[in-house]
Amino acid sequence: MKRALVTGANGFIGAHVVRAALEAGVEVRALVRQGSDQRGLDGLPVETVYGDLTDPASLVAAVTGVDTLFNVAARYDLSRRARGDAYRANVDGTRALMLAALQAQVNRVVHTSSVAAIGPPSDPSRPADETQWANIGHAPGPYEETKILSERLVHELVESESLPAVCVLPTAPIGPLDLKPTPTGRLIRDAANGSMPAYIRSAGLNIVHVSDVAEGHVRAAVTGRIGERYILGHMDGNLTLREIIERAAACGGSSPPRMAIPSTIAFAAAVIDEFLVSALTGQQPRATIAGVRLARRRQYFDCRNAVEALQMPQTDLDAAFSDAVAWFQREDR
Repeated sequence: MKRALVTGANGFIGAHVVRAALEAGVEVRALVRQGSDQRGLDGLPVETVYGDLTDPASLVAAVTGVDTLFNVAARYDLSRRARGDAYRANVDGTRALMLAALQAQVNRVVHTSSVAAIGPPSDPSRPADETQWANIGHAPGPYEETKILSERLVHELVESESLPAVCVLPTAPIGPLDLKPTPTGRLIRDAANGSMPAYIRSAGLNIVHVSDVAEGHVRAAVTGRIGERYILGHMDGNLTLREIIERAAACGGSSPPRMAIPSTIAFAAAVIDEFLVSALTGQQPRATIAGVRLARRRQYFDCRNAVEALQMPQTDLDAAFSDAVAWFQREDR
């Protein structure tokens, strides 16, 4: 791997993939949308090119002349109003990019999928692994639908066109440079500063340091098996939402919320937020129907495949929470 294109290079995971590739001695071309927030790339020695997953011509130009493609870009919006945009970017855009990579004869593709494409385990007492596929008919919302479809599309091209692709599926990364922030980042930030009034009792996530996820991408490009999928998470990262909130609150010096609410109440609030408040204000909904549906089950994962096959790092979770909270506190000053 000598020269790589990173799509979505200015996003949370993308900015860290850029850094991990640079540390590995790789020349990096960063694909970003015109006018997007590029603070995550400040000061980095990268070649910046402008394009969009919905503009196939820009993708052909961007992928020409590189030997490795990291497709990290996606339309990440859990709200239902984003359905059309999500399909255009995550499904149609992925198809256009993969065909451009085939045309450019790229040596290796690392496609960033999502654990949204992992189905529930056959044994509910065990965490899910890569052998389980999510049923699109049970997807909570358009983002999850499109991530399932886009990963399946990549695997189909591996089989039919010999696309040299590996799929990686991040769990819930936390850490610096979460500029938007992501839903998990917002959870960490709000818990750390004591502004979270309540939490959903049934929820749980697999927490992992974003730098480990980025390193997992780079190692997948070098040693990953074509056609394989790897869950990029932490072996000890399966935590209830209460445990996540308590760790973040402790790092921020605040008190965690005492009120736990059932998912039915959270679902009603999300319906009001998405269909009434958000529609009237034009703002992104703070609570989404898809987000609450996801929270109804604990999203626990077995990350052994990536840890053993890719030698993916496992940063101590205390350090992960500390890094994330410290970064948000610096940003809020």
